[in-house]
Amino acid sequence: MSDPLAVCEAAARAGGRVLQEWIGRFAVSSKGPRDYVTEADVAAQREVRRIVLEAFPDHGFVGEESLPGGETEGKEGCRWIVDPLDGTTNYVKGIPAYCTSVALARGNEILVGAIYDPARDECFTARAGGGARLNGQPIKAAGTVDLEEAVVAVSFPARVDESSPAVRDFLAVLPEALAIRRSGSTAINLAYVACGRFDGFWVRRINSWDVAAGLLLVAEAGGSIGPFAGGGELVLDEPAFISASTPRLLGELQRVLPPWQGPGCGL
Repeated sequence: MSDPLAVCEAAARAGGRVLQEWIGRFAVSSKGPRDYVTEADVAAQREVRRIVLEAFPDHGFVGEESLPGGETEGKEGCRWIVDPLDGTTNYVKGIPAYCTSVALARGNEILVGAIYDPARDECFTARAGGGARLNGQPIKAAGTVDLEEAVVAVSFPARVDESSPAVRDFLAVLPEALAIRRSGSTAINLAYVACGRFDGFWVRRINSWDVAAGLLLVAEAGGSIGPFAGGGELVLDEPAFISASTPRLLGELQRVLPPWQGPGCGL
């Protein structure tokens, strides 16, 4: 039987190669305010889907883009969760911060994950209980414990105004942290927490395909993941969480960020 992590990495790398092949020759359409979908997204997802389901035909598949065949249910609750192009606006504008994210989950448990950044040829991989790696070399989250010494990442939704919870969160953390960065890719944010480039990241509303692989990377790299104050257990299909390099930094972010108030308050 195929090794799920090897298949996961192969699929992520293949998706990234497709993205690179499409540069300069794709058409762009809007799928929401200030949000884009490209032919490259669809082509990359089709290739990822082919690779993982050829290796594991009994598994389910959940991807960001709608394709013929759609989402499929897998035996024993196993499903591949895929974002073929995380950071679409960056990709469209030629900003080198985008990736393909692939993960295999059984129910709420993430088994393997891979995030491939084709612009930097960096492939982050993780196996549950087996650690996290970057291009085959072990990685570890930073040891940062104080928010005033932390570089943290933030994501904003496609549409945001001055009253948005995303702005509220940003303003809460801004005076407390050393610096805040916005890469434009949630998956890359989590990969960077895992390898120590970022010290923390939070999100209140996001899709499973944006975070599945990254959550496993952070956990296997020794980082910490927890809820907002007042929040509950992380549910993969409705993820809301704070990630940090250490438990102490996680506590600092939980203290500073406004408490969880239910689905309506998030991104």
